[in-house]
Amino acid sequence: MNTPTTVQDLFALYDAKGQEHYGEFVTQTEHALQCAALARASGASDALIAAALLHDVGHLVSDVQGTDRYRFDEDDDGHDALGARVLSPILGAAVAQPVALHVTAKRWRCTREPSYHEQLSPASRATLKAQGGLLSEEECRRFEAHPGFANALALRSWDDTAKVAGLLVGDLRDYEELVTGLADAR
Repeated sequence: MNTPTTVQDLFALYDAKGQEHYGEFVTQTEHALQCAALARASGASDALIAAALLHDVGHLVSDVQGTDRYRFDEDDDGHDALGARVLSPILGAAVAQPVALHVTAKRWRCTREPSYHEQLSPASRATLKAQGGLLSEEECRRFEAHPGFANALALRSWDDTAKVAGLLVGDLRDYEELVTGLADAR
């Protein structure tokens, strides 16, 4: 496991492993860029744009997807929690919190909006089971009361939409100043 500790490490990780696929029709980097572009187009804060860009960094750090042993419907790499733990000391809670909650947001939407499940990509439907499936009523209420609820749902929406093969929306370096600025402000 290669754990980034600086902004430069984060970008180097994407440079090294971002061209990998993760069960979708886009690479990790394509997905990250599309997600960040959607956040930016929505007028999101810099912290939420950075969260959108880096929300799946835990997949790259855990380095288990794509192995012969990994099954999307059985194995959960904990990328949401791992990503938040990586990002928090570098970029702070405003970036890490939506990352930590984006899987819970998927589970919440599948519970509260049953038609949402059918809109998920096949890989996202498969991982739902491994990630714990639907939430209980109590878990839904706790999540709805969480101060990060709205940002987590926004990130989840961008995450679901940012899987368009061949859609070019810039380069990772287009976000380097934004991410560096957030790190420097810590």
